Amino acid sequence: RGVAAAARRGASSEAAGDTMADLEALRAENADLLKQIDEAAEKVKALKLGGADKAEIKDAAAGLVELKFKLPVELMSEKDAKEFQKHQNKLAKEAEKAARAAKYNANADKKKKTKAPKADEESAPFVNKTPVGEKKDMTEPMAKAYNPPAVEAAWDAWWEAQGFYSTDVDGAAKAKPDEKFVIVIPPPNVTGSLHIGHALTCSIEDTLCRWNRMVGKYVMWLPGTDHAGIATQAVVEKKIMRESGKTKHDLGREKFLEEVWNWKNQKGAHILTQLRRLGASVDHSRTVFTMDDQRSRCVTEAFVKMYEDGLIYRDTRLVNWSHALNTALSDIEVDHETISGLTLRSVKGHDASKKYEFGTLTSFAYKICDEDGNPTDEEIVVATTRLETMLGDTAVAINPDDDRYKHLHGKKVFHPFRKCSIPIILDDELVDMSFGTGAVKITPAHDPNDFKCGRKHGLEEISILNDNGSINGICGAPYEGMMRFDARYFIEDELKKLGLFRDKKSHEMVIPICSRSGDVIEPRLVPQWWVATETMARAALNAVKDGELKLVPDFHGKTWERWLENSQDWCISRQLWWGHRIPAFKVVGEEDAWFVGRDEDEARNKAAEKLGRDAADIQLEQDPDVLDTWFSSGLFPFSTFGWMQEGEAAQKDLEAFFPGTLLETGHDIIFFWVARMVMMSLTLMKKLPFETVYLHAMVRDKYGRKMSKSLGNVLDPIQVMEGVTLEQLHESLIGGNLPELEIERAKEGQKLDYPEGIPECGADALRFGLLAYTQQGRDVNLDINRVAAYRRFCNKLWQVTNFMMLNIGDDFSPSATFLTDVVARNVPELGFRDRWILSRLGALATACNDFMAGYEFAGVTNALYRFYLEELCDVYVEAVKPVMRNGSDAAKSAAQNTLWYCLDVALRLMHPVMPFVTEELWQRLPGRPEAAAPSIMVAHYPGATPVALHADDAAVQAETEAIRKLADKEAEEYLALVTMVAGGMRSLAADFGVSSNRNLEFIVKVSGDDRKQQLLDLAATDLAVLGRAKQATLLPSDGSIPEGCAAGLPDPAVQIFLKLEGIIDPAKEIEKLEKQLKKVQEGLDKLNKRYNSDNFAKMKPEAQEKLKGDVEAETTKVDSIKQQITTFQAFLAK
Repeated sequence: RGVAAAARRGASSEAAGDTMADLEALRAENADLLKQIDEAAEKVKALKLGGADKAEIKDAAAGLVELKFKLPVELMSEKDAKEFQKHQNKLAKEAEKAARAAKYNANADKKKKTKAPKADEESAPFVNKTPVGEKKDMTEPMAKAYNPPAVEAAWDAWWEAQGFYSTDVDGAAKAKPDEKFVIVIPPPNVTGSLHIGHALTCSIEDTLCRWNRMVGKYVMWLPGTDHAGIATQAVVEKKIMRESGKTKHDLGREKFLEEVWNWKNQKGAHILTQLRRLGASVDHSRTVFTMDDQRSRCVTEAFVKMYEDGLIYRDTRLVNWSHALNTALSDIEVDHETISGLTLRSVKGHDASKKYEFGTLTSFAYKICDEDGNPTDEEIVVATTRLETMLGDTAVAINPDDDRYKHLHGKKVFHPFRKCSIPIILDDELVDMSFGTGAVKITPAHDPNDFKCGRKHGLEEISILNDNGSINGICGAPYEGMMRFDARYFIEDELKKLGLFRDKKSHEMVIPICSRSGDVIEPRLVPQWWVATETMARAALNAVKDGELKLVPDFHGKTWERWLENSQDWCISRQLWWGHRIPAFKVVGEEDAWFVGRDEDEARNKAAEKLGRDAADIQLEQDPDVLDTWFSSGLFPFSTFGWMQEGEAAQKDLEAFFPGTLLETGHDIIFFWVARMVMMSLTLMKKLPFETVYLHAMVRDKYGRKMSKSLGNVLDPIQVMEGVTLEQLHESLIGGNLPELEIERAKEGQKLDYPEGIPECGADALRFGLLAYTQQGRDVNLDINRVAAYRRFCNKLWQVTNFMMLNIGDDFSPSATFLTDVVARNVPELGFRDRWILSRLGALATACNDFMAGYEFAGVTNALYRFYLEELCDVYVEAVKPVMRNGSDAAKSAAQNTLWYCLDVALRLMHPVMPFVTEELWQRLPGRPEAAAPSIMVAHYPGATPVALHADDAAVQAETEAIRKLADKEAEEYLALVTMVAGGMRSLAADFGVSSNRNLEFIVKVSGDDRKQQLLDLAATDLAVLGRAKQATLLPSDGSIPEGCAAGLPDPAVQIFLKLEGIIDPAKEIEKLEKQLKKVQEGLDKLNKRYNSDNFAKMKPEAQEKLKGDVEAETTKVDSIKQQITTFQAFLAK
């Protein structure tokens, strides 16, 4: 148990970039996933050995691969890493293919030779000429290509000037909960710029806000920034040291705080600019800061009330202490590194030229005392990974049932350096006698488990460290003033001199590291202010268990339970200058006489009453510490909406916007922020702060690594939106707080990830790409190249809209009752193709609303992507071209209305995801009714049940009802059949290498299916267009096929025939195929030779399966080539 306890205490090492430690940390972080992979691998193995069905084995193997691909790439085997990269490349290619670049009109320059080259046009930088707050001039001709800076310019300022970002407080106060949507932004730290993780948060929240606003709800999205106590102070201290060589103490508290406020004003403004660039529709007029006057009043009031209710108390207990920052830290600010054994590292605050040992287990002996307290020859051996802590040992624990030590019950051991005796205690809970020596050293002031043991047994709590990490005077000279890890070596030497050293060996251990400074964290006994969380945590836990608070995805409920069922009291003191000063005052001259008040006078009056003294005679000193940043953040849902403010307006705000509707944030702070908001709201407001919590995935780089400045993978969203060169990425690292060595490391990471820099993507593509990634679960492995593919999707959207509007015409006015007439089948010459795309449009509206309501943002993006590219562009736009050229007036009118409503409805459906390009295109739609909304962002969201602001709009209700009834089974049946046959036509042409020939003639014949015959009789034009043929002829069932045709069978009831005469030279085709056959046959012969050899039986089962599959595939290929040769020979004979 001594060994196990020592391992448990492992708490010492500098956060150096040791490869092994990094891997061990990753293994620890992904322990659950690694366990799942092992179990899945065993399952696959068992299925193979048990002769399971191939399909079952295949499914299990696919599941195993899926789990492996969730691992960070550093933990993958070389083989798995290669397969993962292939998989990522495949996904990127598919995305790029799906988002095909728009075709430019190559003849544009030829028609007007005097016109400047297109390249020159595009090279001119865009200049926004729209005055701030005014609407962009939509009479300017539509650009030929999508240009993000031009498209995104001016809209944010106009939306805000029009009041679209704000909401009616009176209306919201009267509205029912389901008629409003209230959300606060997770306030980003004011220490710097937003990164891609913040961009994901913004994209999700803005999408939800825009959707709810378009549904008709009162929407309040409140922005703000967090003062981030430790992080901000650390950054500013480094900045001052770098620029002037001074410390905060050189400046003094008041001057230092002035410097921090200057930093805040500079960085906070940049963050708000980033939000605007991302299209965040927050109510900027309500922007708050967690240390502004109103939030500060709320913090003071919360502290006083919770203190008066007995929920805040002062006590001396263990905290995470950073000697580099000289403050206590919260658990979230502590990283845990695992090292496998002996490791040498440098340590903050120690001699920079030295490296110190970590990952060792040292055993030493304590001598048993006689009755007079003097050491005897008898001894008991203990072990530790932190030898220096033995200076503070106050007991040795053994198990009361351990026969080896029963004679030592009630005895003491002699401490060799403090020259005193310490007791041997009995503890069957702490000590497992089967581990190690069965004896455990107890250091209550420097180990969490020992602290509990010490309190249980009433042990002395001896702290051995000063604030800076040096040894205090507990043992006197020569230890006093020695740095803690120098003392480790010194104590070892002294134990050897005393004959008490027994052993030292390499040992795995976990080291807590300060995420801010890289310092080794020490558990340290310090008097602090604490929040008693037991009752608060129970209330928050029950809120989820009882269904009052919903967590999405629901698997986070287990994390919620784990945290809150084991909730520890919360240390809220921080030894900083930047933050909310603790409103607690100590009476000068009185020992530990603390009084809490809203100001010094209130505290003095309380002290006078308690001590029975005249208030004028009482001198107070305020606690110099500040509160944990999470304390003020925990009040955010109500401190931002009028709590502790006087006046009717403040009370109306609280009534209108508290409780909120949703809290959306990353799952990594489910306890540190989300749970604390719930606990503090239930305590102070007696209400839950929100109804639902949506926890999104964490953004990692494409290799699965955490975003880290030192890795060079942290990106400013504006860099992705505007594009950035590799040199500019390098420059962005300069001027921050990274050490020189880490800057060089980051540059190398940037070279690897972005060798050509990052192309300009725009805000819409970035948002769309981030939301498309949300389907990955707990983590988003972001590849910026895929975001660039969505920029091309935006361009395709632009080009298709331009084409449609050219075909609609500037003077076109859509029929106001068109959708209703479609449902009533009251539109003359409305073709199957028109009915089909409108049916798909209705399905899209249903899908988007369902996905939005279920927080399935990847579902929204996939549905929109598929509709625009695969259905609208690839099918309908192509199929409708002959109608626009040669159709009757009625058919053209039906097609024009169909195009117009497809654009109008689909743009509105896409708006929450891509706000800028959809507003730009929607505003350009010809013939928009005068009664239409002034902006797409306040137009109704198609298919959604209208509520609140839209509830009484008859036009909205009529449109909603019509969209929900657009489903058309007959049209869907028709297009499914047509696209299947057209696909067979294209495939047949490809088989004969004539896909690019536009003079192809096909014959289609249906046998034994009257319904398919009936539908295809109407489809000649659509088949020709979608099959990329000059002509498609439908034969009756008894019709004869002309000679010289190649045949295909896309469906058992449908045959297609391609006329080859004049299209190909059969003799040349036979010659090419015979050469190809020879090569493929040789490969097949080699495979068969291996398959039929004696060695086959010696192969592993998986190798046998692979070889068998290769043989089958190559055999199929040979048979296919032979079939083609036979076809050409028959054609040649005729």
